[in-house]
Amino acid sequence: MKPRRGVRPAWQEPPHPLTSTAKAVAIVVVIALVAVPFLVVVSTSLASPADVVANGGWVIWPEHPSFAAYSQILAGGVVSRATLVSAGVTIVGTACSLTATVLLAYALSRPKVFGGKPITLLVLFTFLFPPGIIPAYLVVKQTGLLDSYAALIAPVLVNTFNLVVMRGFFQSVPAELYEAARLDGASEWAMLSRITIPLSRAVLAVVGLFYAVSYWNSWFNALLYIDTPTRWPLQLVLRTYVLAGGQIADPSTSEAGLLSAPQTVQMAVVVLATIPIVLVYPFLQRFFVKGVLSGAIKS
Repeated sequence: MKPRRGVRPAWQEPPHPLTSTAKAVAIVVVIALVAVPFLVVVSTSLASPADVVANGGWVIWPEHPSFAAYSQILAGGVVSRATLVSAGVTIVGTACSLTATVLLAYALSRPKVFGGKPITLLVLFTFLFPPGIIPAYLVVKQTGLLDSYAALIAPVLVNTFNLVVMRGFFQSVPAELYEAARLDGASEWAMLSRITIPLSRAVLAVVGLFYAVSYWNSWFNALLYIDTPTRWPLQLVLRTYVLAGGQIADPSTSEAGLLSAPQTVQMAVVVLATIPIVLVYPFLQRFFVKGVLSGAIKS
């Protein structure tokens, strides 16, 4: 008989009141550290210029809420174009990275595969000793990927940590399933598509989210490899908004043309850059513990 949820086992001592109080205080502090800054960012993005000035630049609760900042950044121009670029790079990059990681992890997880151990050691070597910025830039330049969207995907196509986690998860699949499928005449591709992938939805969701967050939040690769401002992703535009001190040049206009970026517009861009991950995470959060631990324990 399974114990009811919330009922402590008989062998476990009841918690001390001070311990329970300390845990509750710690939870409240952590929630406040996360929720209050996010509330300030959202409130400032919805505040009117008068509210921003009256509160010294940061608004906790706007007295005259307005969507003017969002209308300005979504009306076309730098931010709208950058949002489309980030969305396209995230979708295409996540699909390509997930496909490459699944294929390589499955190959390395199979026993007695030719060159499996040397390739695994090589992958782990890159995890311990990642390439520097200059060698990576030279490789991208020599392959002709500079100033192209491929430069935002190809250099980071496979993440070593994600590969190790997925390989460990694939190794945890019972070998009897593969043996039975092989007796039925199934090929390696059939075993991957009909056995491994259906049993690995948890780790696929986790690794896919890791890749999506990485592509969506990436700005440094764009700073290195993308010279044309119209191809900048949203995060690089957001960085430029913040560092430009309230102004940013619109690449679609003349050099003298500037777009104003007051505090409300800056915070609206921050919200726009944050919302997609915030909306996706709750649907995949339940896969995190199962997906990561299952792969890590085996590997």
